[in-house]
Amino acid sequence: MRIAQVAPLWERVPPPAYGGIELVVGLLTDELVRRGHEVTLFASGDSISLAKLVSVHPRALRLDRTIKDYSVYETLNLASAYERAEEFDIIHSHIGHGALAYANLVTTPTVHTLHGIFTSDNEKMFSFGKKQPYVSISDAQREPRLGLNCIATVYNGIDVSSYNFHAQPEDPPYLAFLGRMSPEKGAHLAIEIAKQAGWCLKMAGKVDVVDVEYFEKEIKPHIDGEQIQYLGEANHAQKNALMGGAFATLFPITWREPFGLVMVESMASGTPVIAMNLGSTEEVISHGKTGFLCNNLQECISAVDRVIELDRYTCRQYVEDLFSVEQMTDGYEAVYQKIIAERFSRNGHSRNLIALSSDRI
Repeated sequence: MRIAQVAPLWERVPPPAYGGIELVVGLLTDELVRRGHEVTLFASGDSISLAKLVSVHPRALRLDRTIKDYSVYETLNLASAYERAEEFDIIHSHIGHGALAYANLVTTPTVHTLHGIFTSDNEKMFSFGKKQPYVSISDAQREPRLGLNCIATVYNGIDVSSYNFHAQPEDPPYLAFLGRMSPEKGAHLAIEIAKQAGWCLKMAGKVDVVDVEYFEKEIKPHIDGEQIQYLGEANHAQKNALMGGAFATLFPITWREPFGLVMVESMASGTPVIAMNLGSTEEVISHGKTGFLCNNLQECISAVDRVIELDRYTCRQYVEDLFSVEQMTDGYEAVYQKIIAERFSRNGHSRNLIALSSDRI
């Protein structure tokens, strides 16, 4: 198949440190190329990919302080993809509602992966394009009231082989927190859990501009370099080492997390996860086997003492079985084939799918 992957420009693909969407796009794109598909990636110019790279800006927008209006570059990115729509059998958008208007203007089908959440503003746009095909990254992410044409749920995957397995936590033991320093990710709750449980907490993650005030008021005053440690933004190797060496990873979110790659990355490293039972967490964690799902802060604190009951190898095997890049790519290939088959069927050319598949897969 000839496939266009359209990524956000905020981070490069794959991201050097934090960036869930860009990590998923990078892994999916490269695996599709390895499987023989002809893939074009529309992303920032510093992206690294096995696919053909097309970019409207030489580096990730987050790194360019000269840019004042990000929407200009996001529009140019979409325009560069859709002006070439006839070159592709399918366009795969990872940028949310931005591609919906463009998708209605071309005959090449677009599938939209829903990576974020719905808001009172973007719901208007999703309602406009509700008949277009969507993929959710968890069942919990869906909003039935919107009537969107969700044709599949495909869980995010990781390259499990790139994560070193840690059979035992480090000594002295500690808890880990990794993610954006934001209220939604619950960094302040992770600190509260560690303090009340009497454990050392090692934290890593970026501080976005919108979260600076939160970090300065709710997080920074608790950082003492001993019980509460902040390590800054972590790259892949540092994330693996931080979570792999931990007794448990804390995921005390305060919002309906659409997926949560941190949970999968922690379990791949061998470390169980203690999470709030919100959003996708019950689909990602096997309660009592790879971590614990909690309904409040006190349950999170109590769960720390129960982590010793869990087997770290089981955590790793669980990710290999359910959340590998191979599993994710299988899911998206099936989605592509379904959409293309339906398009050919409506146009009276269903027989051509067999030739298309044999020529381009």
